[in-house]
Order: sequence, then structure tokens, then C-alpha cells
Amino acid sequence: MADDCTIDSVAKSVREYVGVTRKHPIGEMIRALRIDAPDVIASFGEDAAVIRHGDEALLLAADGIWSRLMEADPFWAGYCSILVNVHDIAAMGGRPIALVDVLSISDERIRDEVTRGMAFASAQFGVPIVGGHLHPDTPYSVIDVAILGSARLDSVIYSNTAQIGDSIVAAIDLSGRVHPSCALNWDSVTMKTAQAVRAQIRLLQDLGEEHLVTAAKDISNPGIIGTLGMLLEVSGKGAVIDLERIPRPDLVATGISFEQWVRMYPGMGFVLTMKSGNVRSICERFAATGITAAEIGKVDASRNLGIRYQGKETRVFDLGQNGIMGIFATFETCSP
Repeated sequence: MADDCTIDSVAKSVREYVGVTRKHPIGEMIRALRIDAPDVIASFGEDAAVIRHGDEALLLAADGIWSRLMEADPFWAGYCSILVNVHDIAAMGGRPIALVDVLSISDERIRDEVTRGMAFASAQFGVPIVGGHLHPDTPYSVIDVAILGSARLDSVIYSNTAQIGDSIVAAIDLSGRVHPSCALNWDSVTMKTAQAVRAQIRLLQDLGEEHLVTAAKDISNPGIIGTLGMLLEVSGKGAVIDLERIPRPDLVATGISFEQWVRMYPGMGFVLTMKSGNVRSICERFAATGITAAEIGKVDASRNLGIRYQGKETRVFDLGQNGIMGIFATFETCSP
């Protein structure tokens, strides 16, 4: 961590980051929309819904892209609309099958660049776009994408199944760049081969099938610490993590601060929990795909997420009281 950052400034910057604060209304939405159904094994709070379909699980997820990213770089926005959905399926230990989109466009140039980005990512990850809906005459430009995936019923990786004493591992591809159009996006994907990114995605499916992790989430807009907070919130657990152990690129060379890094959306990154005996082998397997993985803390019963640096600790989130999503008060956390 850079000398100009303090543990308290890191906690404050994460807690007040818009990528975190915009998650707060999720709990209210769940209370308005959630309906139990016999074949729905998991839904809200997970990266993808899990639906029983015979002997397998169908995984269903959707993501929208911030309008500010559409305005800044429509190609990257289109690319990310595919990327984040593929990550949602991967984080669940699944195989992505196909995508559909809803595209609202006010400008033909934006339309052309967004669809070019979508097509590039679709081909790179090998996940076809098979349909959707177009609004060709709206006063705004927005892209929303949904994805279908599948997994064996017994190999799905959930977010709400972290256990007390589990090791917490952050896994991030550090061989990238700060995206020129967005200071809080780390692009480690557009320059990679299809073979490289598909191997990274496939590893999560392998870990699920081998039952080597207890919970996982892809690192999304809330950043590394915020995403871990979401995982712990739905698991009804807590943790203290060591800032010095978080994988990071050369911050001086990249020209970013540590506070930026922990709020950044990485092109390829996941937080996972696992039994301590699996940490070394799993980190080695991530390394073989070009992803740097390291143990950064342990799951505990506190329902607080704290950070530690040079012997000092401070709390970032009270997950039992307010949380990030306000999701825990909506329904009791239970293992699928």
C-alpha cells in the first residue's frame, strides 16, 4: 500500500464508493419481487439463479452497463456487457451457453461500437449471442444482457456457503492495463487470446466439479473488498483481510493508487473461500492460467468486514446491521 494511503482512508474510500453504494437498494427490490418456486434452488444474492432442470442446474443471470461507460467508450461497454455475464456463470462453477440482449440506442455510432464490442467478446469467449430486443429510437443509449449457463447440480458454487475458518483467496489477472476510457476498469482481457481467457473461465468450472471451494463471487463494480463484503453478507459471516496480501500490479508503473486498485473492476478476478488445505494447490492452478491468487484472510463469525495493515485494524462494513445490499434481513441465509 502506498505511503499516502492510510487504513482509514482505504476503508472510507471503499465504503463510500458509488460501486458499493448503488448496491444498497437491492434488498428492497428482493422484498418486492421474490417468490418461492419449487425448482429454483437459489436466486437473489447469487451471481446467477440456479434452476433445477432434470439432473442438471440451469444458471440464469443478467447485467446492465452503466450509462456513463456507454458514453465514455461504447466498444468497451459492449465488450463488458458480455464479459460480466460470462463471469457470473463462471463464478457459479458453470459453463456459459448463450446470451440475449436488450439494446436501447439514440445514436448510430454508439450502436455500431457497442455491437462491435459485443461481437468481439462473444467470439473470444465462445458464447454466442442468440437474440434479444432492440429499441432503435430511444433518447438514451443502454445495453442490458442476459446469459444462460449450466452445471451439474452437485458442482454449483454458491455465494452464501462460506464457512467459519475458511481461507479467503483473491484471484486476479494482473497482466493488463488501466483502461484508457475508465480509470476504475482494469483491462486484462481484450489483449488475450481466446484460448487464454477460456482456460481462465474453465478453471472455475473445474473447481466446482472437484468440490474444492466453498463459495465464490466474481469481482464486480464494488471492487475486491466490496465484492467480498457481498459474499460474506449473504453467507451471514465476517472476516478481517490483510491489505498487504491483496494481489496488485506495480502501482507506481501503472500510475494508480492502492485506493483506486481496491475499488477497480478487474477484467478477470474472483474472490473465493475454501478449506485452508486447498489454498496452495488452487493458487498454483490459477497461476497456470495467468491469474495471481493469494490468501488474504479467514472467514469468521463476526458479520463485520475489517481490513488490517501494519498491525492496525479498522472495520469497513457492518454486514449484520446494514450490509451492502441489505439482503440478509430479507430472508434467512441457508445452504443450498
